[in-house]
Amino acid sequence: MQIHQLSVTYQPEQDRLLLRVNSTAGEEMRLWLTRRLMLGLWPLVSRLQTEQLLKLEAAGTALDSADEELRRMLADFRKEEFLQRADFETPYQDQSTLPLGVDPLLVTDVDATPLPDGRTRLSLNERASVRGGEKPRGFQLELDPRLMQGLLHLLEQALATAQWREPFTAPLAGQDAEGDEASRPRYLN
Repeated sequence: MQIHQLSVTYQPEQDRLLLRVNSTAGEEMRLWLTRRLMLGLWPLVSRLQTEQLLKLEAAGTALDSADEELRRMLADFRKEEFLQRADFETPYQDQSTLPLGVDPLLVTDVDATPLPDGRTRLSLNERASVRGGEKPRGFQLELDPRLMQGLLHLLEQALATAQWREPFTAPLAGQDAEGDEASRPRYLN
């Protein structure tokens, strides 16, 4: 599948992220990503992307012995370079062909595999029990480093919108539960 566009949006009524993948063949894959899934997936794909970027550098294996600060700076530079060349302005185009069906796939398992050519394979799967005994669904993406960085950027924006990156906090001792509107907790569910 040749990827044409990616979209990640937070859906507050579902309290999930909706990942949509649009192909050059006019197909669209829709996937739900939960907060629980993202807690484990985000650190994994971030680390994997950094490692893949460093492998592609001209210095190659010489970077293995470099200090962590240098490796981080080089990876951050490459990530920023990819983002500057990415097109985040073109509106996402909905597609009418939905190979996975109208209902988005509820991702329960993800396998992330670095490939020798610098690409990353993401296998996104839904357990059969999620759909009431129906046949499990799955989907694979192979992303080059540029596209992977674009996906990470979109995920990061959606995580900020969902406020999933903010730590859970308890009210301070002595804080009035009847305080002003801004200090009251918000409940999403």
